[in-house]
Amino acid sequence: MHITITQLLIICPLLFLAGFVDAIAGGGGLISLPAYMFAGLPVHACIATNKMSSSMGTTLATIRYAKSGFIPWKQAGFCVITAFIGSTAGARIALYIPDKGFKIFMMIALPVIAFHVLRPKTFRSDLKPYSDLHTTLIGCGTAFVIGLYDGFYGPGTGTFLLLLLTGLAHMELTKANGTTKVINLTTNVAALCVYLLNGKVMIPIGIIAGCFNIAGNYLGARTFEKGGAKPVKPVMLVVLVLFFLKIILEFFPLG
Repeated sequence: MHITITQLLIICPLLFLAGFVDAIAGGGGLISLPAYMFAGLPVHACIATNKMSSSMGTTLATIRYAKSGFIPWKQAGFCVITAFIGSTAGARIALYIPDKGFKIFMMIALPVIAFHVLRPKTFRSDLKPYSDLHTTLIGCGTAFVIGLYDGFYGPGTGTFLLLLLTGLAHMELTKANGTTKVINLTTNVAALCVYLLNGKVMIPIGIIAGCFNIAGNYLGARTFEKGGAKPVKPVMLVVLVLFFLKIILEFFPLG
């Protein structure tokens, strides 16, 4: 499929915005995936190419967390295995769903996912830590289930992982954050491999959009340090409402 300048002008600014939002409050996937669909790409190409641009940003974030010592590698290593299996399976399932079926799924799932990502979140820090084995087992189960979801669809993965790793596995917030980045990188790469092998990734636009996403992530991190997170949720809501209306109009065109 040929990419036009108009499509680039739609995708790149929104991917920058997605990175900006993700760095401040998480949930950037709720903007990045709709960005590709706004530009008129087929659904599977949207999901596949979004995995490429997301992988680029997540790689840098994971390296940053690793250098800071926030990744408990003994536990995270096992989670990587189950996350890879889950995401690979999710991506393979997604390939069998027709475009129209995916859009129906989005109409149902998008409001639910947006509600859980945008609502005020409380990450438990008062829970008694489990043993390393107990934490690892719960983490592996979580990584598989969320990996399955991320390979199939994806938006909100980081938020869901963080909530489950702190709430169910009783991880410390910093370790949960680090583990979340490793798992999310794994699920992105695993799904990306499946989509690449099936020719669904639009590589040039994925690379360009990924660079914009990284730039937005960098600026978002700087803004967050200065306490500028207030405008994020209204912006996300505007994008989501427009995207939701676009899908509805595709099914029920006016006139």
